[in-house]
Amino acid sequence: MKKKILKIVGGLFLVMILLLVAAPFFLKGKIADIIKNKVNNSINATFDFSDADLSLFRSFPNATVTLDNITLINKAPFEGDTLFASERVSLDMSIKELFKDASEPIAIKSLVLDRPLINIKVDQEENANYDIAIDDSSSPDTAAETASSESSFTLSMESYAINNAVIKYDDLASGMSFAISEMNHSGRGDLSLENSELDTETSGLVSFEMDSTQYLNKNPVQLKALIGVDLKENKYSFLKNEAMVNQLALVFDGFVKLNEDNQEVNISFKTPSSDFKNFLAVIPEAYSKDIAQVTTTGNFTVAGVFKGIVDEDHIPQFKIDINSDNASFKYPDLPKTVRNVFIDTEISNNTGITEDTFVDIRKLSFMIDEDKFNMVAKINDLMGNTKVDAKIDGKMNLANISKAYPVPADLNLKGILIADIATAFDMASIENKEYENTRTTGNLKLSDFEYKSEEFPNPIILKSTSVTFNPTTVTLNNLQGATGKTDFDASGTIVNLLGFMFNNESIEGNFNLRSNTFAVNDFMVAETTEVGAGEDKGASTTSAEEKIKIPSFLDCTINATANTVIYDNLTLKDVKGTLVIRDEKAILYKMTSSIFDGKLALNGEVSTKAATPTFAMKLGMDGFKIAETFNALEMFRTLAPIAKILQGTLNSDIQVSGSLKDDFTPNLNTISGNILAELLTDKIDAESAPLLTELDSKLNFLDLDKLNLKDLKTVLNFEDGVVKVKPFTLKYQDFAINVAGSHTFDQKLNYAATIEVPAKYLGKDINNIIARIDEKSLENLTIPITANIGGGYTSPTVTTDLTSGIKNLTAQLVEIEKQKLINKGKDKAKNFIGDLIAKNQKATDSAKKENQVKTQDVIGGLLGAATKKTDSTTKTDTATTAKKESQKEVAKKILGGLLGKKKETSETKKDSVQ
Repeated sequence: MKKKILKIVGGLFLVMILLLVAAPFFLKGKIADIIKNKVNNSINATFDFSDADLSLFRSFPNATVTLDNITLINKAPFEGDTLFASERVSLDMSIKELFKDASEPIAIKSLVLDRPLINIKVDQEENANYDIAIDDSSSPDTAAETASSESSFTLSMESYAINNAVIKYDDLASGMSFAISEMNHSGRGDLSLENSELDTETSGLVSFEMDSTQYLNKNPVQLKALIGVDLKENKYSFLKNEAMVNQLALVFDGFVKLNEDNQEVNISFKTPSSDFKNFLAVIPEAYSKDIAQVTTTGNFTVAGVFKGIVDEDHIPQFKIDINSDNASFKYPDLPKTVRNVFIDTEISNNTGITEDTFVDIRKLSFMIDEDKFNMVAKINDLMGNTKVDAKIDGKMNLANISKAYPVPADLNLKGILIADIATAFDMASIENKEYENTRTTGNLKLSDFEYKSEEFPNPIILKSTSVTFNPTTVTLNNLQGATGKTDFDASGTIVNLLGFMFNNESIEGNFNLRSNTFAVNDFMVAETTEVGAGEDKGASTTSAEEKIKIPSFLDCTINATANTVIYDNLTLKDVKGTLVIRDEKAILYKMTSSIFDGKLALNGEVSTKAATPTFAMKLGMDGFKIAETFNALEMFRTLAPIAKILQGTLNSDIQVSGSLKDDFTPNLNTISGNILAELLTDKIDAESAPLLTELDSKLNFLDLDKLNLKDLKTVLNFEDGVVKVKPFTLKYQDFAINVAGSHTFDQKLNYAATIEVPAKYLGKDINNIIARIDEKSLENLTIPITANIGGGYTSPTVTTDLTSGIKNLTAQLVEIEKQKLINKGKDKAKNFIGDLIAKNQKATDSAKKENQVKTQDVIGGLLGAATKKTDSTTKTDTATTAKKESQKEVAKKILGGLLGKKKETSETKKDSVQ
């Protein structure tokens, strides 16, 4: 019997185990549907999760429901924004809750949120993205259904936890932004009771910004609070509480009561001690360091109270007092003491109206050695049209700051600051650019100031600085300084300093700048950007890329004069002109300079507004030394590589535009423009140019030392990596060389040189052959030669076109021979007839008639003979034509000697010319 009972019990236990194992598979879908339907039917947003899991063993006898990748996505007017998200939400509840009908309330005992994100937004029209409840008050049935829906979840928790949360609040209407990151919060207590105690712990990093001013930046906050919960009165009392803001400890008590239309607040807080170390604790730990080792005297206290009603129109009235009386502190590893510290500040709101919040700094002063700093200020209407009335005066040796306080290592200041400035303004006037309603007066002087930063390669030293603050402008009376190789002396006027400081406007001004030596690289500020992020987080890579940027906040005109300007490897002398910086552009007007022993006129602009910097320039070059210009400027070497072998000067007008590389040098693959160049030279270094050496070997008659380049003018157009040269003519003694073509930026050549070579340059032996035909015709005989130039500049190829030369020479020789034979026959006939007529005139009168008859007969015979001679000449022409092939051979021999023989000596050339 006993065994039977054990078997029955064992069987029932096994059935229960099987039911516990199988139940999640039957209930999982039901729970997911219930949660999604109930939530989505009650909100104007989309609630979803990727998976729902049910476990009956993890917290038995309770069941654990887990939802993965929860999202709550807004609808219009915040379409697509994420209001809430969490990697995982776990809920513990009694197993019996799983078997309730969907209309019955479900009690949750514990809740855990992992990595939740709460993203609250309020737009300019004061619409809030958390206002997602469906307005169902118009329908009684819907209201009843909603009431039933709201009762479907009962808050009966014993514990809850929020792990690694991020909470964001961004209010565009008020210009306020609040964020908590790395937040962890937990609470324990039985909230099912009418009266209970909730033990909580909270930690996180708090950031707070208002009107573009950041008051807190990831400041650490910790809170341990024992909260009394009265669910009947909806009242939450602070029973035992301690908070840490940075390193400042605060204790507080009071209560918050939630009414139907508002909330009642009555909370007071204070520092638990009056030690002056409390002041250092307010400062972030990164700057205040280890305050436990600091020696202090005097006191520092913070005390405040919040009391009143919170509703749509009111905040609690509050008063916060911050006080210190004749205090001092000294860090153990620093030589100087900060003493005579007085602080008397009040932050208050006496009406509960947000705009009536004010700050009154009645006194703020301290001393280091005998230097003293003082400040008083009143800031009214803090949350509305903020009004500021402040005064600062004092003298400070800036080097003593780092000797008394642990400033960042890279902030190594030096110099004497003397200030006496008063200002009064309201934010509405600044936002509306009504700067005439502001008032700032006083003086500021800074001498022997030295500033070091990683952004600049060398320290900036201000020897003397004097600034006068006027009601609407700031006058820079004097600014003398140096950095690296650069010295500068500036003066001018700043128009809208307040607009720059408070309204994110550009600095407008006009300045005069004088310098003996100005090195541009001393002011090159590098902007570091992250590039190369991949889509796959596991394989993504980033790299730092430095780019030079023209500051976007500058809108100024600078009239500059400098004896020497150094840019990269260039040295410019006697620089004068106007520089306008605006909209991330640097615009040059009427800039003149001396460089390469010539004069430079420059107009143009450089822009860094786009991702790739661009430039467009017009340059006028007068009397530049050619060799120095082309050796120093890569762009010129690319556009005209052969010019570097020229010796002399250059005049040129250049228009060029394109992109800049990160170091502000031209990207040659992007430039386009044109050049009008005039060479003033008569010397050439042919041995340094492979192209000319190759030409010299192919054209034996050409002595490159005798090329006349004086007053040569040419036009170059360049675009898409190709330089096109318009046809131009080179002079060589008494004939011309016509050149045209193009080359690429990587120095691939495509040129043609056409030359009409006079016969007298063909050499002594060849000239003797031609002289046999007609010595006088030699003077006008020319041979056209075309030299085609290809290959690369350092490895050129030169080919010659002989076809036109042979044809031209043959035609000229045939014509000369033909005319020679015709003219010879006509001259003999004419001389013979003349002799006969002269003899007949001496005859006697008696024999005249007879002789005339005879003469006529003779003349007739002679004319017949002449006709026969002409026929004979015609036959000679035929013979000449027959000899054409042999004359071609002569021409080939001539051209072969011209183009194929070894280079003649200069003496041989001289003899041939003679």
